[in-house]
Amino acid sequence: MGKGALIGMMLVLTGCAAFSSRPVGNPHVPEPAKPVDLNRYLGRWYELYRYEAPFQKDCEAVTADYSLNPDGSVRVLNSCRQDSVDGPTKSATGKAKVADTATNAKLRVTFFWPFYGDYWVLDHDGDYQWSIVGEPTGRYLWVLSRNPQPSNEERTMLQQRVIALGYDWTLVRPTKHRSEN
Repeated sequence: MGKGALIGMMLVLTGCAAFSSRPVGNPHVPEPAKPVDLNRYLGRWYELYRYEAPFQKDCEAVTADYSLNPDGSVRVLNSCRQDSVDGPTKSATGKAKVADTATNAKLRVTFFWPFYGDYWVLDHDGDYQWSIVGEPTGRYLWVLSRNPQPSNEERTMLQQRVIALGYDWTLVRPTKHRSEN
């Protein structure tokens, strides 16, 4: 085995070990509730809540911008402010491809080819104003909104929906956004 292959295998095993040590917030992740119209899903989303992930450590004011690439895949631009809503910007650009063409609710995303992760749109508003995203292991969760400062009623509804989907709310971390006063 060549040195490069050995290093690659070590990186994969290290990644798997780190991944498996994450707490499982939902041991029975449900299938997505409804199909996704990708054209309506595109655009800017603000992260309201998440399960903390190493790649998002100390991130606030998190946004995700989705647009179509010429090849039909989805361009993913994730950004955050480091340490505070006014901290320096950190961003990563990736690419997503639809994994379930019957519903468009399951995608595979890569920020570092050839490694892909699952991105399941578990539920969303009929007008695409909010979305709940997970993946099959139950270790990751994101709650997204088109509005960085939704009403208390919408926040309560999203919390109740996350719990109804089987997620442990005690693992949820709220994301701070700059107030638009």
